[in-house]
Amino acid sequence: MRQLWETIDQIKQRHFDSSSLQFRLTVEIATLSVLSLGSVAIWTGWKMQQVLITSHTQTVEYIANRFPRDVELYSEMLPIKAGLQKTINSVAEPGLVIWVKSVDGKKILAESTDVKSSFTATDELMTIAEMPLKPQVYKVDSRYLIFYQSPVTIKGKPLGKVYMAQDITEDQYRLIAMLQGLALVCILINLMTIAAIALRIRRSLQPLQDMSQMAGAISAEDLSKAKLQLSDAPTEVKELAQTFNMMLSRLSDAWEQQRQFVSNVAHELRTPLTVVLGYLQSLLRRSTNLNDYQKEALETAASEAERTVRLLQDLLDLARADSGSMYYHLEPLMLNDLVAEVAGMAQKFSDRLIQLEAKENIEAIADRDRLKQVLINLINNAVKYSDSDQSIELIVDRIDQQAMIQICDRGVGIPLHDQSRIFERFYRVDEARARSTGGHGLGLAIAKTLVEGMGGSITVRSKLGEGSVFAIVLPTQRQKI
Repeated sequence: MRQLWETIDQIKQRHFDSSSLQFRLTVEIATLSVLSLGSVAIWTGWKMQQVLITSHTQTVEYIANRFPRDVELYSEMLPIKAGLQKTINSVAEPGLVIWVKSVDGKKILAESTDVKSSFTATDELMTIAEMPLKPQVYKVDSRYLIFYQSPVTIKGKPLGKVYMAQDITEDQYRLIAMLQGLALVCILINLMTIAAIALRIRRSLQPLQDMSQMAGAISAEDLSKAKLQLSDAPTEVKELAQTFNMMLSRLSDAWEQQRQFVSNVAHELRTPLTVVLGYLQSLLRRSTNLNDYQKEALETAASEAERTVRLLQDLLDLARADSGSMYYHLEPLMLNDLVAEVAGMAQKFSDRLIQLEAKENIEAIADRDRLKQVLINLINNAVKYSDSDQSIELIVDRIDQQAMIQICDRGVGIPLHDQSRIFERFYRVDEARARSTGGHGLGLAIAKTLVEGMGGSITVRSKLGEGSVFAIVLPTQRQKI
């Protein structure tokens, strides 16, 4: 379950990162799409409403225009009030309510009473009709109405005003249903457009993600082989990928030149420095007439020459490992015996108590000489960075079908922020301390290179003031190639 939630969090972080180009492009284009379709839908709805209002208004206006003529015609044969009622009854239609008020607006002269009308004039309708009217739909209770008013004049004398209320409820409901359908269609289109846009943007940006992943995973050894291949990417992305490949090629050439330069310099300097070191050591052994100052000077020169020779040898080892020319003689080894041998050697030369703990005989696949070199390096570090009265503990154990060797000390420890970098070349936790102990920042880098070359891994756990534990994990079976 925890793994599932972590996967979901990674997906959210990748696809819903508000600062990512994919998210921004999707949101911006989706917003434009929503605004565009929304504007079209709103304009269409408004236009349909206007068409509905205009069509009914024209009908009511036509009735209102002929109303005074019909009243005048009927009034010649009947009293005015009876003529008004006769005219209303003749022009009334289902859904149309008509009433006529006097000039002062206080008296209703006539109103539609025909059963064909689906509703009658109420006080609320009359109140609305007397207000300044606009060409719009008015909602009264559950009905949608269009109002119209016009003066009534007979023989040049004002008789009053005629008011009309046209019921368009059914047409309005149909219009609302159409608008709701239009809104639903717009929403669906927007959702499909957003999904299509997001998918298209994701595919368009996939080459950039590939470049990011390659840049994050590529190592110095892979520079010459790394190449980004794009086929369906846009032209701009292809150009960027081509530039990226050219940069990788230049980096590969620069790395190869640097590696070759370091190898050549180390090889050319090691021989003369070894000769110089030999002469200095010979002088120290044979010369008996040297004063203290001369002897101290020769000892210092010999010590620095020896240190420089070791540095050049380490550089040569790293150069061979980088070029893939370092040879490993992998064979089954009984780790208990090998670790005991190295512990005895280290205890003899360092005069430090080194304890070995092993619960069973454990066999691993490794190169004897390379593994001894790694163990000696790590034990020397443990001796250098711990007090002389503290012992060094070597533990041989088995973990997850793999062999493990732990080198434990109770020394000064390594700060947490430095533990991830101590295996880098020339990296020193403390420059002054490294100089005083003779280190040059390559020992742990070489140890890591040799262990990984044998198919294993090396890690460190440490706490300031409590010591460090270096763990070497080696395979117990030959790896398939």
